[in-house]
Amino acid sequence: MLEGLKEALQYVNGLKEQSMDPKVLEIAGKTYCNKDLIEYGQEPMASRIEATTLTAMIDYIKNRESELKNHMIIQVKSPTCVQLFSGLNKERKREFLFESSTITPRFNYDNWYDQERFLIEIQASFEVSEDLVAIQKVSGNVEAKTTANYGDDGVTQKTTIKQGIASKADVLVPNPVTLIPYRTFLEVKQPESQFVFRIKDCGGEPAFKIVEAEGGLWRNEAMARIKAYLEEQLNEHPVRSRITVIA
Repeated sequence: MLEGLKEALQYVNGLKEQSMDPKVLEIAGKTYCNKDLIEYGQEPMASRIEATTLTAMIDYIKNRESELKNHMIIQVKSPTCVQLFSGLNKERKREFLFESSTITPRFNYDNWYDQERFLIEIQASFEVSEDLVAIQKVSGNVEAKTTANYGDDGVTQKTTIKQGIASKADVLVPNPVTLIPYRTFLEVKQPESQFVFRIKDCGGEPAFKIVEAEGGLWRNEAMARIKAYLEEQLNEHPVRSRITVIA
């Protein structure tokens, strides 16, 4: 009950403050006001356009040149996000015109997958490569209850795979592996990285996981490739001299 009374008093006090004229104070040479005020005559800002590809941003820049200011900035914020800003206006503000945020497969690194889900996820989340094919062969044909430690380094393992109706063979689990996940915009070449591939017995059935083994260095490479792609696409267009690309 007391809590409800407190909220009611705060509400009444808020109404009182809203009805009062704004108070303007000058402290240490700076002007403050007790209310949010919109400055009249301020340059209006456009609402940003959102897309999921780099192509969309390039098309906007090339075909809506009249909407761009004399100085523009493209910021490669991350491997999955690129933003287009204007230069500073007289209020020292930038206009946020365009944002491209790509949608990539959400593979959960360092998480264990059962056999069926693992085979589906790696097919959807990685480009085909020699090491990926090796992983698919092992994980698709592994015999239950056969995976064993082959060393004490936490990486090397051996397992048994089916080679036909009756034959079986012991094989080393491939490690480390170089894979090419879909992690950035499809317009640029996906950076490859090294991973550790692990198998374990989980209630009598095999489970699999892939662990990143390079500390995320691929991000710098992906952002550099995005920057190079944008510069290449804009190089022959007259607007290029007005745009700075940073990454």
